[in-house]
Amino acid sequence: MENLDVHEGKTTAIISYITFIGTIIAFIMNNDKHNSFAAFHIRQMIGLSLFSLVNSFIIGRYGGIWASGIIGIGLFVLWIIGFIGATQGEEKKVPFVGDLFQDWFKNIG
Repeated sequence: MENLDVHEGKTTAIISYITFIGTIIAFIMNNDKHNSFAAFHIRQMIGLSLFSLVNSFIIGRYGGIWASGIIGIGLFVLWIIGFIGATQGEEKKVPFVGDLFQDWFKNIG
């Protein structure tokens, strides 16, 4: 990753981690620039957001509040890892599912 890509895309990458609305805003901001660093983090956050929705609506409803809470804490830890990677200018994939997110959403960016 070139240092210029990281520098130019860092703000957009950080914005992508600020709620789902931030992810949408970052996606729109990156639509014109096509910065690979920002796109990497947008893909990570889209995946985390989708997992969070599944946790809230499906696991929370059918698995119980305890299961949903434990998974929610895990998703929060993954969010922190991704956010720290964005602020430090690293393409750090979230553990366990980061590769999946990059593969599933490879057309984004």
